[in-house]
Amino acid sequence: MQAGTIETPAAESRLIARIPVRNIWLLFLYAHNLARFHGRHEAAVEEAPDFPSLIARILCYAVDRRLRRNLSRGYVQKQAVLTRVRGRIDILDTFAGDLLSKGMIACRFEEFTFDTPRNRLVRTALDALASRVDDWVLAHDCGRLAGDLGGHGVSGLPPSRAELSADRIGRHDADDLLMVTLARLVFELVLPTEDSGGHALTRVDKDVVLVRHLFEKAIGNFYAIELPQLGWKVYQGKSLKWQIDSETPGIAAIMPGMISDIILERPALEQRLIIDTKFTSVFGRSQHRAAVLKSGYIYQMYAYLRSQERAEDALSLTSSGLFLHPTVDGDVDEAVSIQGHNIRFATVDLSQPVSAVLDRLRGLVPSPGKT
Repeated sequence: MQAGTIETPAAESRLIARIPVRNIWLLFLYAHNLARFHGRHEAAVEEAPDFPSLIARILCYAVDRRLRRNLSRGYVQKQAVLTRVRGRIDILDTFAGDLLSKGMIACRFEEFTFDTPRNRLVRTALDALASRVDDWVLAHDCGRLAGDLGGHGVSGLPPSRAELSADRIGRHDADDLLMVTLARLVFELVLPTEDSGGHALTRVDKDVVLVRHLFEKAIGNFYAIELPQLGWKVYQGKSLKWQIDSETPGIAAIMPGMISDIILERPALEQRLIIDTKFTSVFGRSQHRAAVLKSGYIYQMYAYLRSQERAEDALSLTSSGLFLHPTVDGDVDEAVSIQGHNIRFATVDLSQPVSAVLDRLRGLVPSPGKT
């Protein structure tokens, strides 16, 4: 059975509308390396009418849990004139102000605070959701929890990208990981931007960008979790180099690069598989046929495979390629061998139960002794 053609953003949006929320959630967990949370929120997943509502529900759950168990804190640098030493003495300010004669001393010290970049991000995400989700009960919960964070001293000022980059989540505060990841998603992908200038994405555009990103990243992370224990090496976003014999001085500046989505290698069994994920239909249209494999994709994979051939790299001579596309109404699994390289075109049906989706992804990887 052939999957339906997806040619435009509108068509992609129609595809997304038919993907169950539980499978969008599955992609989200793997895309953000949160697979360990799989299975913890079944009720919320099943009850949520759409993915933004699911984000709001689980963010509320995560924030409420952190508030009950002790909200994470950080340090803030402060300086003050005190009657006793705290932290380090600011000698310059102390003597410049003749503070000792007054029984005072200038100090620089660190103070615990709940007003950290990650907590501010979460509060501003809750404020944003409170004004955008359609469910008024859910909106009220978002607003209430934002107020609770404010009661702990968390300001409503959004953190800068630099602050978030510097605020690393370590092992000791891993409980914040789900909460912060959801909050980031609110601003990066789910909600419309209000920044001035540029082209504002529509809700349809946002949904397409969101699910495309989740699909492409989730596949790589799924294999990175599943396959190493079976003897596979998994590479994501690996650059492939052209084997250039000669070049003019300016060609390097304009020569396009090649970056693979996923490369799987199992040297012990002489297997290498290059996977390219495409959040489009596996089929295009030609003048004479309603459904035809897209020639541009075939040229792309051909370049990936043939350009890497080297006599000293045995796997490069027999490596295979796989294009993986989503579908919701059928299955495609076809292959062709071109000059010693197998190229496979396959789909994963995202309308199926979670177990079937995962089994399909596992089944696409060559079993021992096969390429």
